[in-house]
Amino acid sequence: MASNFVKELEWRGMLHDAMPGTEEYLMEGMQSAYVGIDPTADSLHIGHLVGVMMLRHFQLAGHKPYALVGGATGMIGDPSGKSAERNLLDEETLRHNQEALKKQLSRFLDFESDAANAAVLVNNYDWMKDFTFLEFIRDVGKHITVNYMMAKDSVKKRLSSEAKEGMSFTEFTYQLVQGYDFLHLYRKHNCTLQMGGSDQWGNITTGTELIRRIEGGKGYALTCPLITKADGTKFGKTEGGNVWLDAERTSPYKFYQYWLNTSDQDAEKYIKIFTFLSKEEIDSLIAQHSEAPHMRLLQKKLAEEITVMVHSQEDLDNAVKASGILFGKSTSEDLKGLDEKNFLDIFEGVPQAEVSMSALDEGLDMIAALAAQTGFLGSNGEARRELKQNSISVNKEKVKEDYLIKKDDLINNKFVLLQRGKKNYFVLKVKR
Repeated sequence: MASNFVKELEWRGMLHDAMPGTEEYLMEGMQSAYVGIDPTADSLHIGHLVGVMMLRHFQLAGHKPYALVGGATGMIGDPSGKSAERNLLDEETLRHNQEALKKQLSRFLDFESDAANAAVLVNNYDWMKDFTFLEFIRDVGKHITVNYMMAKDSVKKRLSSEAKEGMSFTEFTYQLVQGYDFLHLYRKHNCTLQMGGSDQWGNITTGTELIRRIEGGKGYALTCPLITKADGTKFGKTEGGNVWLDAERTSPYKFYQYWLNTSDQDAEKYIKIFTFLSKEEIDSLIAQHSEAPHMRLLQKKLAEEITVMVHSQEDLDNAVKASGILFGKSTSEDLKGLDEKNFLDIFEGVPQAEVSMSALDEGLDMIAALAAQTGFLGSNGEARRELKQNSISVNKEKVKEDYLIKKDDLINNKFVLLQRGKKNYFVLKVKR
């Protein structure tokens, strides 16, 4: 017997709208549903995660999830009319992206088991590539009226907007392409539910309409709210762009920090959406957090859960250790245990100066390191004063004026970390 998927989404704040009868239909037994994913990169970013979490909850409830990679639409390019920079993809790139996305999805969905509800990855390029334009307008286009398409909110908003360029034919017909995907999956895989963000409601219901008109069948629609941040800034974006699931694009340390830095209000919302913790666990965490907000228990638990889920326990441990280096008490040994990528991530934006390796042969004296050769401090006199006041550290350890920086001090054979007081950092980069 399937568990109640709709109720699970509801308490987690993941349900925006569902077609009447959806909850009852899903309680009848195992059903199939899909979510579409854009394949224009070889990594998901956290904006994709809500759809992926929906598929995971769907599978946990005993149903069969389909992840649809939009290869055909990736070849069309961005239909929104807002982005000129998106490149149209060739088939080789699409296949590479598809495999990379499947690997990431495998951390959430069970593709490999022989269970009846094992997940399936499909690519709409496979059924659209040989579909001619004439066939499409004959077999699909004739079943949906222009009046029906014009009535969609997404179309109405676009046409009534101030944009001078209007709405392209591609953008207007996009709902037919997406609707046909649903029809195809209904025919071939008995897939009866499409899920997506609330902005997709019009496109999803075009699919249910095609299923009704062409097959005389019944398709269902379910959407989740678009994720927002309490301060009005865009969820999933940083100054550096998207927060990616690929460790090469966004390091586990930066990924962990993104979640750790969420506001109390957002953390309370996100911990329901982006973890699989039970309602009891979450209610208890929220209660503990409200008693001692400064402990940031919600943010820590959220960041821990999602970092392990996307990356690994080891990556989480390294991220926690790296955070401790910047914000807590740590030693020279902790610093030397960092790999170069983590070191550069932690001290991103910290001022740097280069010195030659030969300068460390005899030892670089502290006045040169702090002022004469680097400009970290304004003058030699200032450097002497700070050293006398015991406020200078090399690699997190306090030093006096007679200290010499040598090769033993190097982190990754390349860096030395200078510090004045608690918060002023400076990186010496040593060239060979």
